[in-house]
Amino acid sequence: MSLQGKKIVLAVTGSIAAYKTPHFVRLLLKAGAEVKVLVTDAATQFVSALSLATVSKHPVLANVNDGATWNNHVELGLWADAMIIAPCSANTLGKLANGLCDNLVCAVYLSARCPVFIAPAMDEDMWLHPSTRANISKVRSIGNQIIPVAHGELASGLIGEGRMAEPEDMVAFLSAFFSEENKPLKGVKALVTAGPTYERLDPVRFIGNFSSGKMGIAVAEALADRGAQVTLVLGPSHERTFHAQVKTVAVESAHEMYEACMAVYSETQVAVLAAAVADYKPATQATEKIKKKEGELTIALSKTDDILACLGKIKQEGQTLVGFALETNNELAHAKEKLKKKNADMIVLNSLKDSGAGFGHDTNKITLLTKDGKKMALPLQSKKDAAASIVDHILELRHAEKIV
Repeated sequence: MSLQGKKIVLAVTGSIAAYKTPHFVRLLLKAGAEVKVLVTDAATQFVSALSLATVSKHPVLANVNDGATWNNHVELGLWADAMIIAPCSANTLGKLANGLCDNLVCAVYLSARCPVFIAPAMDEDMWLHPSTRANISKVRSIGNQIIPVAHGELASGLIGEGRMAEPEDMVAFLSAFFSEENKPLKGVKALVTAGPTYERLDPVRFIGNFSSGKMGIAVAEALADRGAQVTLVLGPSHERTFHAQVKTVAVESAHEMYEACMAVYSETQVAVLAAAVADYKPATQATEKIKKKEGELTIALSKTDDILACLGKIKQEGQTLVGFALETNNELAHAKEKLKKKNADMIVLNSLKDSGAGFGHDTNKITLLTKDGKKMALPLQSKKDAAASIVDHILELRHAEKIV
């Protein structure tokens, strides 16, 4: 089993679904894991600490200290190979999203250096509330794994979404995460570009754009989560990724980005060009600061390297090439033209006309256009979720090519 020898911290919070946790602990132990359980005060209203201690074979911890002993939350965070918060109530979710720390569960969460899995459990109206959706997006954006809620009978008696995943499904989710064999892009090398490029006018000024690099970084991490070894070519950006399977190559100009891409593209199976590359650069670069003078200043511009077009020309069988199109008018027509002209397999279209989409936001609203004529418009969502959708469609494209 892929959980053999794994050390797991299970945090149980205040939800009726807590009654399932003794069974969940038994399944984790059966899969080969060692489990230590934490509970909030509210959790003990739904499941006893004694039952959890009995099945886990470890004392159940509820407080940072019990008056005589300090329960070292930092040590627990370092000990674990995984932390899973199940069930995660709406209240605890809000604390995790905002870095609040008023109990042992939150303290261990903030100290954990391992992957964190969150299994929400609440009534459908609470699950669908904009505040909850924002909190889910926030905790996911910082690298936490969300175990999808189930559809079914809820504590309120209603039928809907918000039910905690069944223990068997949660074990399967954890097993799939830790099983390299189940990662569909294992052994695949990927290239991702992200962020803006800066084209220097002189030693202190440049032509650039407002791209933050968030979307491209999210794509790089989504590819890495599926097993790919990713080279991220990142233009000037304050954003960073610390994913173990993402190697970042920092560049400044369009030409530097072009050269970095060309250096690895021949060994790449998937390339996603999400960077906002400048189309033009100053024809000449002043060696000294340009001084203010009377009258107007005219700057001659020349075209930069068209990275997507260049990669499209040399694309080989087995390579999947994805480009981005940020448009402000005639969006669909321009994106379709780009898809064909650049020999791409898919174009990710987004428009600056859509609120919450484009540069600088943590959200994006995209439409996916593929070379076989398919079009899929996605709702406004976190860039992490949008990236996951992009990678899903890349997998579909690669699977379809193998069938053909």
